[in-house]
Amino acid sequence: MTTTRMLRAAMLAAALLPVPGASQARDLVLGRSSEHQALDPHFSQTGTNNMTAMHVFERLIAFDVDNQVRPALAESWRVVDPTTWEFTLRAGVRFHDGSPVTPEDVAFSFERVKNIPNSPASYAHAVTYVAGVDVIDARTFRVRTTAPTPQLVEQVGLVFILPKRLAEGSTLADFNSGRLMVGTGPYRFQEAVPGSHVVYAANAEYWGGRPAFDKVTLKFLPNNAARVAALVSGQVDVIDGVTPNDVPTLEARKDVKVFGTASTRLIYVGLDHERDQSPFITDAAGAPLDRNPLKDLRVRIALSKMVNRQVIVERLLSGAGVPAGQIVPEGLGGYDPGLKPAAFDPDGAKRLLAEAGYPNGFGLTLHSSNDRFANDGALAQALGQMFTRGGLKVNGVVALPYNVYAAEATARKYSAFVFTFGTGTSNSAAGLRNVLGTFDRATGQGALNRMRYSNPSFDAALKAALGEFDEGRRNAMLAGAARIAFGDVAVVPVYFQKVYWAAREGISYEANKSEDTLAMFATPVK
Repeated sequence: MTTTRMLRAAMLAAALLPVPGASQARDLVLGRSSEHQALDPHFSQTGTNNMTAMHVFERLIAFDVDNQVRPALAESWRVVDPTTWEFTLRAGVRFHDGSPVTPEDVAFSFERVKNIPNSPASYAHAVTYVAGVDVIDARTFRVRTTAPTPQLVEQVGLVFILPKRLAEGSTLADFNSGRLMVGTGPYRFQEAVPGSHVVYAANAEYWGGRPAFDKVTLKFLPNNAARVAALVSGQVDVIDGVTPNDVPTLEARKDVKVFGTASTRLIYVGLDHERDQSPFITDAAGAPLDRNPLKDLRVRIALSKMVNRQVIVERLLSGAGVPAGQIVPEGLGGYDPGLKPAAFDPDGAKRLLAEAGYPNGFGLTLHSSNDRFANDGALAQALGQMFTRGGLKVNGVVALPYNVYAAEATARKYSAFVFTFGTGTSNSAAGLRNVLGTFDRATGQGALNRMRYSNPSFDAALKAALGEFDEGRRNAMLAGAARIAFGDVAVVPVYFQKVYWAAREGISYEANKSEDTLAMFATPVK
């Protein structure tokens, strides 16, 4: 990491640190739309789990509101040679039990994420290329890789660092009970009541300075109306998942302020690419099909042509979205300006279905969450109607709570389903590798590939891009890999989400592209 980049990162870090002063002596209640699946920070890399974990646990690096890397537990890093990186830990950082953070804790955490039972979204991909960790001294370690890995920092930087002496041999129950909720973060764990709330207390010894709030409570309020009502009545101070329809109403209030930003979260329809007989696919009369039409590229193109993205953005989202044709929006590395959203063309879709052997269409059931992002259930209904108009028989639209839905989608119980991926890094590499790469449990590739999409040409292009150290060339190669996958309609991209938070008077909130709802982004104001 160059001196200039280190200075810039340090300035960014300082800008995000809690603000000291008399305003600290207060509590904060965050009203969240979705609950975590588990308290173990290594259990799942989903956003809901991360937002709960990040108050207590930290990583080697962090990302600012624009997804740019800044130092966290690692204060610096450098490339020793193409397969060796050296990291230096921040001096004086301690876990909540008083023990110091060591390179051994880092090595243990890297190893632990590879062996989490029943993880619905494993972190194993983050350490795929790690061949070993060599301890140099109490603060310095080197990471050896199996191949040149230009983005190693952003990969291993996703792993939360746990104290080896406490977490070795731990189970999910040890974290869910609260016993092992011991990290280095700005807040200490106090209690968790499933389906209700989590409570934290300020970590007065936090390396970044005392947090801005003495007590932080996460309240889980999946119902949009109930969440808004809780804010207006003063039961909570900040809410996330503000729907586009609620934005004008809240903006009109003098005691509430709305904070929004265009995010990197892609909303897409996943399709079963692997099974010859898919569980929710029928013929037009409702009888099971002996072949899976979703494996046919012509059918996948037809499905994409059935989606009127502009209508979804304008009418369903009141403008709070951007029609999508690839995995990252403009402004991130790997974006290809030539990958446009598919044009709405229901007649063309019907012609493709007939060409593929389905002149009367076929039946499918569309699954979705109903509390993961704004209007997710309504989006599923709208997509179902569009598929019907495009010549399909939609046997049903099923929307479920996210903590149930995500596990079932990961278990591949669906044929067609609405899901999301938010890029938390500066380019498309993570999304391409995790969502579209051929599933490989051993390496962690395709950890979020719930469709079991597999394309050797795409995999080869992505592998070449991930081995390129020059940033400009790497981004161009990532764009090339994206052209292969989206030309193959690996998923049906729908839109990039615009996200909103709302806060009561006296609290400012920093809207961020990662869509994180964190106490660290809230600031008391006079």
